[in-house]
Amino acid sequence: MPLEPLTAVSSIDGRYRNVVAELAEFFSEFGLIRKRLLVECEYLIALSGVGVGMRALTNKEKQLLQQLPNISTEEAEIIKKIEKEGYEGIPATNHDVKAIEYYIKKKLTGRSLKDVAEWTHFGLTSEDINSVAYSIALRSALQVVIVPALEEIRNSLLATAKEHAETAMLARTHGQPATPTTYGKEMRVFESRLARQIEQLRSRSILVKFSGATGNYNAHVVAAPNIDWQAFSKKFIDGLNVESEIPIELNPITTQIEPHDTYAELFDNLRRINVILTDFSQDMWHYMSDGWVTQKAKTGEVGSSAMPHKVNPIDFENAEGNFGIANALFTHFSQKLPISRLQRDLSDSTVERTFGTAFAHSLIGYRSLLRGLGKITVNKEALQAALDAHPEVLAEAIQTVLRREGVEVPYEKLKELTRGKQVTLEDFADFIEGLSVNNDVKKRLKSLRPENYIGRAEDIAKSKK
Repeated sequence: MPLEPLTAVSSIDGRYRNVVAELAEFFSEFGLIRKRLLVECEYLIALSGVGVGMRALTNKEKQLLQQLPNISTEEAEIIKKIEKEGYEGIPATNHDVKAIEYYIKKKLTGRSLKDVAEWTHFGLTSEDINSVAYSIALRSALQVVIVPALEEIRNSLLATAKEHAETAMLARTHGQPATPTTYGKEMRVFESRLARQIEQLRSRSILVKFSGATGNYNAHVVAAPNIDWQAFSKKFIDGLNVESEIPIELNPITTQIEPHDTYAELFDNLRRINVILTDFSQDMWHYMSDGWVTQKAKTGEVGSSAMPHKVNPIDFENAEGNFGIANALFTHFSQKLPISRLQRDLSDSTVERTFGTAFAHSLIGYRSLLRGLGKITVNKEALQAALDAHPEVLAEAIQTVLRREGVEVPYEKLKELTRGKQVTLEDFADFIEGLSVNNDVKKRLKSLRPENYIGRAEDIAKSKK
């Protein structure tokens, strides 16, 4: 059966392929092969002329090495053949990174670089290549796809916060009517939470390992004791950070593998973002359920297979489901990857290959949210009707003013008036009239309405921070 969207086992390569296709550059097997080639070739260039014994490369030869990672899928298939079955005299390696090494040697042997071919992978172990390759993939996916998508959501929330900064809305605490807020301020809460996590995402670095078999440069030192290999490796890794917002940095103290603690920090950061957006999705679901927010009906779209009238909040539900899948993976990554038996085991390898799955489900969720946000309208009439139906929320304001005025047991008096009862503005007016406070206070209390009892919500929604 040919592999196509209809026959793909995973929904991210089937139903949602078009949504997440740009992640393939970073997390597909093809993408990983190209990044491994990049690291190996850049390493060869770095070895040139540093006194290790390899001759200096010409500029033309360096350019050739820099172009070598830009392979086609057909060339990538050759590397997979070397790994699985062998190719043109190269025996099967059953090792993906060794297949990369043999492919490079084969390419160099047929060109002017035949004499430097054996310097490929000099002193390294596969984790040196993988650590850097995966970190480049993670960094690139964040910069090119994930952070821009999150910024779109944040900007949408910020615009909505400003537009509806003074649109009064009944709040609910414990699911019950509570002190009013504004729709814009509630959107600003989510924008602020998201902005903080995006800033943390942008400010972090990813540690990599590049120090040989068990992290001590053993083979390097035996072969070339005159070289400061720690300084060499740091310079090499730093050189891979050109025009990069999220840097990769050399971890100078490792076992055979980089301990992956910065991976865990990154995935926990993404998990927190998805938790915040799950919270947002659920709130929007409730607002739509109450009719406070309405969705534009799309021509030809079916809301229910049985009920023709329905316009379901499918975008927010889709986002919530995908965030759950992504976070299950991110949680596993954070809990598993920092653990490796003694100097290394291979249990991290198969886990790293699923990074793209977690990123893809996150991206599906982000784009579902953006699609949903583009379809909604705030129903101001419904918001006002909810406020009108719950004048009892003014009890807090009245009892607080009465505390200031020295009235005895004001909380208890308002509790007796309102708790478990339906009250009206007229009931409040009668109650206020019977109080032993001056007329200015009575006038102010009688002027209170749920829609004007919003405190500094408007200012908070419009604030710069």
